[in-house]
Amino acid sequence: MSDVSVESRNLLEGIANGSASAFELFYDRYYAFVYSVAYKILQDKLEAEDMCHDIFIEISQKAHTYDSSKGSVEAWLAIRTRSRCVDLIRKKRDVLSDEVEAKKEKASNESYLPVDEIVIQNLDKQLIVNAMNSLPDSQRNAIYGSYFQQYTQKELSSYLKVPLGTVKSLVRYGIKNLRKQLLPSSLKGDDKS
Repeated sequence: MSDVSVESRNLLEGIANGSASAFELFYDRYYAFVYSVAYKILQDKLEAEDMCHDIFIEISQKAHTYDSSKGSVEAWLAIRTRSRCVDLIRKKRDVLSDEVEAKKEKASNESYLPVDEIVIQNLDKQLIVNAMNSLPDSQRNAIYGSYFQQYTQKELSSYLKVPLGTVKSLVRYGIKNLRKQLLPSSLKGDDKS
């Protein structure tokens, strides 16, 4: 184990015991790392900064939960940060979804959306669901994880227990199969990838 790992683990123990100086050193050492993970996911500077502060508050309260047998301090921080960022994205998506539903309800009550437009939207959703369901499980899982759960291909490789190259192939072939099912033949072109 490297000196940095031992020192970081000691800082976490100090934080768990209430040491303000240990927290300050830990914060100085890992703020940039946590910020970079948060920014990569959130793509917003202010939200990434807010997330950093939330993560470090959480660390000040839960430093005792770090288990060195399960991975490095950096991995522990990255997982905590990613998890919190994904929760934030889901929360924002749910709020946005609620707003969209409210607008749809208002529009339907006021007859702003023509019935045929609503039918077309529902048909489009059903076509996509049917196309996804027709894919082999491995391709469907790779596409769902990559696009809907926003996992990186490396994370999918670990989760699906397959090599990284296999994940890339599954996503590529899955998209190719979806394209075959969803696009009219005149728009498919000669895609031989």
